[in-house]
Amino acid sequence: MKEQEFNSFEDMPMTISVSQLAKALSISRTSAYQLTEEKDFSSIKIKGRTVIFRDELIKWKNRKLEEKKK
Repeated sequence: MKEQEFNSFEDMPMTISVSQLAKALSISRTSAYQLTEEKDFSSIKIKGRTVIFRDELIKWKNRKLEEKKK
């Protein structure tokens, strides 16, 4: 099944997969999995599948952008 493409984070569904995260951030799947293990990145596992909530991804992105400005 082909994954849907999105024009912005806000267009994404409420939850996304690691593959969708990788594509959204233009990083490898391996890097995306590593990111989900970071302390300041919010994700959950459901029956072995890693799930990322869109709103938490947006908050994380905004925090990172603010940190970069400092």
